[in-house]
Amino acid sequence: MDVGELLSFQPDKPNVKKRQSKHDDDYDDDYNDEYYTEHRGRESKVAKTGITDEQREEILKMVEDEADGEAMNETNLKKMLLKFEKSVYKNQEMRIKFPDMPEKFMESEVELNDVILEMHVIATVPEFYHILVDLNTVQSLLQLLTHENTDISIAAVDLMQELTDVDTLNESDEGAAALIGALIEGQVVALLVQNLERLDETVKEEADGVHNTLAVIENMTEFRPEMCPDAAQQGLLQWILKRIRSKMPFDVNKLYATEILAILLQNSDDNRQILGDIDGIDVILQQLAWYKRHDPGSKEEIEMMENLYNCLCSCLMSPINRGRFLKGEGLQLMNLMLREKRMSRNCAIKVLNHAMTGVEGTDNCQKFVDILGLRTIFPLFMKTPKQGKAGPSPEELEEHIAAVIGSMLRNCQATQRQRLINKFQENDHEKVERLLELHFKYLDKVRKVDDEIEQDKNRLKYLGQEVDDDLEDSFYLRRLDAGLFTLQLIDYIMLEICVTGSSSIKSRVLQILNMRGGSVKSIRNIMREYAGNIGDAKDPETKEEEQNHILQLVDKF
Repeated sequence: MDVGELLSFQPDKPNVKKRQSKHDDDYDDDYNDEYYTEHRGRESKVAKTGITDEQREEILKMVEDEADGEAMNETNLKKMLLKFEKSVYKNQEMRIKFPDMPEKFMESEVELNDVILEMHVIATVPEFYHILVDLNTVQSLLQLLTHENTDISIAAVDLMQELTDVDTLNESDEGAAALIGALIEGQVVALLVQNLERLDETVKEEADGVHNTLAVIENMTEFRPEMCPDAAQQGLLQWILKRIRSKMPFDVNKLYATEILAILLQNSDDNRQILGDIDGIDVILQQLAWYKRHDPGSKEEIEMMENLYNCLCSCLMSPINRGRFLKGEGLQLMNLMLREKRMSRNCAIKVLNHAMTGVEGTDNCQKFVDILGLRTIFPLFMKTPKQGKAGPSPEELEEHIAAVIGSMLRNCQATQRQRLINKFQENDHEKVERLLELHFKYLDKVRKVDDEIEQDKNRLKYLGQEVDDDLEDSFYLRRLDAGLFTLQLIDYIMLEICVTGSSSIKSRVLQILNMRGGSVKSIRNIMREYAGNIGDAKDPETKEEEQNHILQLVDKF
């Protein structure tokens, strides 16, 4: 009898005839109404089950106390694991003995499935996870991923998903480390991928199995991010690309696959190169091409589209992939998206920034001018797109657009560069005016945060604390977040067009600076600070070359 039945139980009442006197029969209705009114309050406190609320609470408390008394301990856990191992062995034995007679081994399979379901309670005691490792239960669980019956493999995946839940892992670092270490040592990702290959997502249970498999991978990578390169090399990237480009209609599993792909690429240059080697950039571009003329149909699909764009940006952080992006006509696709003004437009601006940055982006910069990209990027420069349902904020877009123009000024040569410079002379230097408008906008933002930082420094000095290098770095990052980086990009563009462009450009810049109370000195200071913090730490020569180039522009300005 469960708790609900216990609370609703009523004993049979004896059928006793009421002896009523003649006097009782003479009671009138007024007395009955009076009696009901008097006792109504007391009776309302009694539940329909025949017990009061206080009694109900007491019973529930007793049940809970009894449950606490049977909480999972080390002895109970070992008994459960022994039962699991016996079920696994029995099922294997029956399958070997009667391979062509399912009716013979089906009972053992049902029993095994029930035991796996019972094991979900282990997730409540992560401090005992080391016992799973010590008794080789993890290995037995991994073997079930290749079980002939996909129902059993899916049940094993469900259990793994429960055991590796991030909140659960965080309850016991020691237990979590033991479990995750054993799973990785057992090549869990390779086995999960092998199981994924045989699941049919048109069947709901198997589609849920795919989702839980991806959840296991997400949980493990969140707990141990350094496993991402190994996971990618065990066939996971290939399966994700295959799943993304499948002709199936959009669903949560496709969304989840793009999330896992973004996680794998986020901080691993090796994974970015592997994705480029297996034509992953082409697959991503093909998926994004749909959004050239169509908007996503739901919030989930918007999220998937953004995931694909983030994956593309991550890939482009690897220099070799910028050439693959160019070869795959990624520039043409992004340029078309800028023209179409669909939901994908703002994300495309971010991709262009990643594709053109650095010396490795030179070919992309040249090609972008050749495909008439200046006609699409400068209208966005003149009027920043509004915040859309997808993509960066307006301030982030201004940063990306300034970075794209700055990269083209740094990398473009010959006629392409001249066409770019000429853009700033069009329509009575309207783009120069817009450049100065953005300069003052972000200068105000930076000055405001500088005042706040100065107050913080004075407060620290008052308390007798020193401002060390780490604190100075945090202050600098705070200034960058407030708009300093965008200001540096804008002022870099200003220096480039003033020094290498027509004299009329510089005249207009100085004229606007004088009108609005600006100064050349502040621009020089901003660019010297920029030069002092710029560069790629992996390549000291490139860093020094870039610094010298900026300082030369400052001297000539």
